[in-house]
Amino acid sequence: MIVAVPRESHPGERRVALTPASVASLAKAGMEVLVESGAGQAAGYPDEQYTAKGAKIVASRAEAFAADILLQVRAAGANPEAGQADLAAYRQGQVVIGLCDPLGSPRLAEKIAQRGVSLFALELLPRITRAQSMDVLSSQATVAGYKAVLLAAETLPKMFPMLMTAAGTISPAKVFVVGVGVAGLQAIATAKRLGALVSAYDVRPAVKEQVLSVGAKFVEMELETGKAEDKGGYAQAMDENFYRKQRELMARVVAEHDVVITTAAIPGKKSPVLVTKEMVAGMAHGSVIIDLAAERGGNCELTKADETVVDHGVTILGPTNLPSTAPFHASQMYAKNICTFLTLLTDKEGKLTINTEDEIVGETLVARDGAVVNAKIGDLLKS
Repeated sequence: MIVAVPRESHPGERRVALTPASVASLAKAGMEVLVESGAGQAAGYPDEQYTAKGAKIVASRAEAFAADILLQVRAAGANPEAGQADLAAYRQGQVVIGLCDPLGSPRLAEKIAQRGVSLFALELLPRITRAQSMDVLSSQATVAGYKAVLLAAETLPKMFPMLMTAAGTISPAKVFVVGVGVAGLQAIATAKRLGALVSAYDVRPAVKEQVLSVGAKFVEMELETGKAEDKGGYAQAMDENFYRKQRELMARVVAEHDVVITTAAIPGKKSPVLVTKEMVAGMAHGSVIIDLAAERGGNCELTKADETVVDHGVTILGPTNLPSTAPFHASQMYAKNICTFLTLLTDKEGKLTINTEDEIVGETLVARDGAVVNAKIGDLLKS
């Protein structure tokens, strides 16, 4: 089989789907690896590193798209504008693996299906133990949580740690993390390493132990949270009454902190508003909000995706692609995830075997033989 890695065309995307170190493992499995020239340059992986590991560099995107299997960070579904040019290049019988945003853009997934490709969306990986080594959402959220804190520390007009100096004592910054998934936990750990006092909240009471284990205080609120998580381990949207009561309880907590980092995203749905403009007005001048849910509207009512908003002296940042700001290690983890997934799709002789009886394969397969075959995406297309 011929596996190819094209350059990412999404604006500002610096990651690459495969790193030189991962080429060797695929070559060992009997696959030929093609890399479009410059695909890894922005991530810190020049062409010569790929050739040294056995990959072949191709000069054009068309040569890469002629491969049997395409590995992408953002396939056309997750690259709605620039990715339109790739739709015509996909071909019958080809396998495409990457982030596709099928829950948010089911019509684009349908268009890819119509090209006759077998499309695997890595966002749909089930949250089971066997899939952890393939979980791109978790690996990239690790980077996002880390970078969110650094962004907050750079923006806040205070220092994070407590300092005892001859010029007096510097009080530590207070950081509040809303949403304790992978990004939230990494944000907590990073803020703690920088010396901040950290508190965290999540609708799932079960994460309290995780929050305490990384040295933060868990903020508890009297809310009914039995339906906050689906059977796949992903957060579920709650009704508006729940969010209204949650906002009332959270207002006081938000006002007490210098930095608020929100991470509450619902796959394929608009992010719930957790921090209202009234809460922002109640924060101290110079405070900072980093909204990691900005791509789907944001957890803060005033968030604007990829923009800086200042309101009542509070700076609100809504970055939508923080993993791309640390592309070397983000790509390293992504490549490990995608190679492990690709190994699942191949037999001992390196031949492609799409076994839909396998839970991981069945849930991530969006399209095959010209049609959308994933039930979740099919339901979205009907609605």
